[in-house]
This record gives sequence, C-alpha cells and structure tokens, in this order.
Amino acid sequence: MNGKFPDGIVLAVCKNANPGVPKNQVDSIQLLEEFGVEGDYHAGKKIRHRYLARKDPEQPNHRQVLLIDAQILGDLGKVGIKLVPGQMAENIVCYGINVMALEKGTHLAAGEALLEITEVRDPCKQLNESHPGLYQAVIQEINGEERYTAGVFARVLRGGKVDTGNSIYVYG
Repeated sequence: MNGKFPDGIVLAVCKNANPGVPKNQVDSIQLLEEFGVEGDYHAGKKIRHRYLARKDPEQPNHRQVLLIDAQILGDLGKVGIKLVPGQMAENIVCYGINVMALEKGTHLAAGEALLEITEVRDPCKQLNESHPGLYQAVIQEINGEERYTAGVFARVLRGGKVDTGNSIYVYG
C-alpha cells in the first residue's frame, strides 16, 4: 500500500451467529460496509449489543467489529489465563499492533477492508464464561483510573474479505 510496510498481520479471524462467547475461529471473514462481519451476531446497522439495544434499539451500531492484539492474549497467559482466539468474542486478532493504544478515529486496512476505531471495549462479566477471572483480569487500575484491556471496537468503512495472515496497515 503506497510503499508502506505493514504495521501488523491478522493472526486470527472469528465469528459466531449467536450472542456470547466464544466466537469460532475461521480462515476468513467477509466484512460488510457499515454492517460488520457477515454471519456474526453483532453485525447490523443498529446496535446489537444486548444491553445497549434494550436501552435504545435505534442507535447506530459503531461496535461492528471487535479487535484485540496477540499481546493481550500473551499478557493474560502470564497470569494463568490461557485463551485461544475467539474466547474474548473478538473478530480479529492482530499481531504487531497495540490496539489499546489506537485512538478513536484511527483507520486500519486489513485484507480488502477498511475499519475505523470507534471505542475501547468496556468488558462484561460474560467473559468469565471463557475463563474464570477473565473479566477482572482485563480491568486495570492506573493512577486511580480504570483502564480496560479487552480490545477495541471498529466500524466498517469499506467492506471486503479478511483472511488469517493478511497485512494490517494503520493510518492515524
């Protein structure tokens, strides 16, 4: 892409037509513009997060794709929480990119798709279904402030296929 070296790679892609955890690891996913991952429960023009949809089912869905990075899985492994891709309900696992450091509005090109970071994921206790203590492990207190390390949400600006092994480019 314009002579730029990739910032990272797609380590895994996951989806699940049902709510909850885990999502199933697959070889590729199809992202649909302003909709999300084809065949995934959280895809849609309107919010699909069950709690938020109960509050206001008409709000736009800016939580179309969940990204985490491999470092999150590695850090959890160091505290005895061994996970495989999909167990945190993520759609894309990135390698080489600290997704928690990406600011809202950052664009990522992965495979044929273009994403825009919309927000940091605020974890829920449903994560404990994948591993006891996972919910608390992704909440850190830094300087008296809660920080989450459970991934970031994005919306799909340009749809396309994303395969395991694709390059990822970050555009601030």
